[in-house]
Amino acid sequence: MNIPEKSKNVIMNTYARYPIALVKGQGSYVFDEDGNKYLDFISGISVNNLGHCHPDIVAAVQNQAASMLHCSNLFWSEPQLNLAEKLVAKSGLGKVFFANSGAEANEGAIKLARKYFFDQGKESKNTIITMDKSFHGRTLATLTATGQDKVKVGFSPLMPGFKYVPFNDFAALKKAITPDVAGIMLEPVQGEGGVHPGDGEYLKKVRTLCDEKEILLIFDEIQCGLGRCGALFCYENYGVLPDIVTLAKALGGGIPMGAFIATDKVAASFGNGTHGSTFGGNPIAAAAGNQYLTILEKENIIDNVKIMSKYLQEKLKKIPSTKIVDVRGMGLLIGIEVSCGSGSIVQCCFNNGLLVLAAGADVVRLLPPLNCTKTQIDEAVKILEKAIMEDE
Repeated sequence: MNIPEKSKNVIMNTYARYPIALVKGQGSYVFDEDGNKYLDFISGISVNNLGHCHPDIVAAVQNQAASMLHCSNLFWSEPQLNLAEKLVAKSGLGKVFFANSGAEANEGAIKLARKYFFDQGKESKNTIITMDKSFHGRTLATLTATGQDKVKVGFSPLMPGFKYVPFNDFAALKKAITPDVAGIMLEPVQGEGGVHPGDGEYLKKVRTLCDEKEILLIFDEIQCGLGRCGALFCYENYGVLPDIVTLAKALGGGIPMGAFIATDKVAASFGNGTHGSTFGGNPIAAAAGNQYLTILEKENIIDNVKIMSKYLQEKLKKIPSTKIVDVRGMGLLIGIEVSCGSGSIVQCCFNNGLLVLAAGADVVRLLPPLNCTKTQIDEAVKILEKAIMEDE
């Protein structure tokens, strides 16, 4: 069966897909319908953080599916409770709301920020500041929040109540503060926008500014959180606690799930009937999420991230090519800025059995499984070096 060709007839063409259909995943590798094997340094765009089909997550999903597939949020659910308790305890925040995706999590965080000030009689305090090159989702509100014009073309009129400043530029941010600003929303490490880590002093100043001006600080950790950057929450690397943090991607261990966690004070503004999600906190997703967090601790995954991050960046910086402008990132969210364009490198890697992706026209993005090994990194860097050195 030619799955790619048949799919084009019935599925909307919204993705620039690889010309293959993946049929199996095992650890750090995936296999297409023709039996070809690929080393996966995309990890489902930071969803399959433990590689493919981790046996403990598979067992958790199978066990939960045998007892209950879905539980309406009109009732309480033990898997949801267990995951919520873990997230609240580990985050240092107060209460969690479960959704199904990163866009939904960010949409909910924006709603909560506005509702919080509405409840204080400050209805006009409703503007959200976000960062240039940010990415927050594809719903109307989250694509408006995204600081990239390319995702907005054709979708006007956009949602009101957003403005943008350069990332890591505190003077520009401070200048943009007006009495109507309710929240500052940013990714501690930008992923889609080119892999740009936040400056530590900058983020601390943002936190202080929010406290001084009565503004909520919202961290979007959908790609950079949940262990990807060497801590369960990326903000732990900076010693900065947000008022709201959004999560998704890896949270469900491969099953669709999103969430946002807020301080008790802020979370109180979401009372009965103010927000909802039919499938949010689905028992299967929650069971997989519980197992994901358990595995991170049991297998010392975050320690592995720190070791492999250092090893990978050192190997990349030794590639003898003038095309490499910069190697940057945090944990196992790594960007290789190149002078030759990222597309050709991504394609060459694919042709040689390695899956990587672009983060803009000039950055190759690496998102290996958090439990990857030095042997797998060596394999990946060998293919990357060949791709980058072509026509040197």
